[in-house]
Amino acid sequence: MLSFDHFNFNVLDLERSVAFYRQALELEPVREKTAPDGSFRLIFLGDGETGFQLELTWLRDREAPYDLGEQEYHLAFRTDRFAELLERHRAMGCVCFESPDMGVYFIEDPDGYWIELVPAEK
Repeated sequence: MLSFDHFNFNVLDLERSVAFYRQALELEPVREKTAPDGSFRLIFLGDGETGFQLELTWLRDREAPYDLGEQEYHLAFRTDRFAELLERHRAMGCVCFESPDMGVYFIEDPDGYWIELVPAEK
């Protein structure tokens, strides 16, 4: 058997990121791991529907923002509440790109990662 398990984003402020993903995408922590010496902390977020998880990694000694290159990758969510979430994300001020022709939009998390929202019928 081979199956997807999780995807990782490195973050500068773990609590801020967990709060963002909870508010924006209703993701909740499902497990955590902290290094015995406190050098890193991992929080895995789940959607309560699938087994796929988003791993947020915080490194104690990291102070500079992460270099995300040219943003040629992203995480995507499919939803049957597209209009509702678009309204929420606009109110949060995190919509960074809308493509009405394609019928999708992107939000940006506190560390600059882009997340695509796709309507269920796409």
